[in-house]
Amino acid sequence: MGRYRGPVVRIARRLGINIAETEKVQRYMDRRPYPPGQHGQRRSRRPSDYAVRLREKQKLRYLYGLNEKQFRNLFEEATRKKGVTGTVFLQLLESRLDNVVFRLGIATTRRQARQFVVHRHILVNGKRVDRPSYRVKPGDVISVAERSKKLVVFQENAEAAKRRKLPMWLEYDPETMTGKFVRLPERDELAIPVNEQLVIEYYSR
Repeated sequence: MGRYRGPVVRIARRLGINIAETEKVQRYMDRRPYPPGQHGQRRSRRPSDYAVRLREKQKLRYLYGLNEKQFRNLFEEATRKKGVTGTVFLQLLESRLDNVVFRLGIATTRRQARQFVVHRHILVNGKRVDRPSYRVKPGDVISVAERSKKLVVFQENAEAAKRRKLPMWLEYDPETMTGKFVRLPERDELAIPVNEQLVIEYYSR
């Protein structure tokens, strides 16, 4: 299954989660707090345990914008590492370069962050990186390429970043468009409305 490139709002309403993490999508969901389609407002029967686990897995996968193979590979990597599997899994997802670019405020959405990385606008420790899946490590410095800073989209995002609350594990200076991945986040620092234990159960069935 490839990466989803369709309407974000439709998937967000179906899963009941703001996968874009933007105010615009949230406002739309607040106006229509039910699944899309002509039967969206009908009361459905109680979902099976499998359906509940699948739903949580899909929430997390769409939230980070991964295809099924990428998502499964990261999960399997998390199971081989020391620590609580669910927390390690989330830390691996948060360490992706596209996600870090989004969290810093360099991009307003993960889709936009992925595009910035692929188009070689992003530097890690002064070197261009064009892989959204690149694993950012604690201490790494993420910045916008010098020529790219002149683009309107980066200037607008930098202004918006000044009003954006930055996660505790990141540092960012909108003036220089330079940030730092300070450390891995703790689970209680991640406001992710997903029960990762159900995702573990889904893959362990």
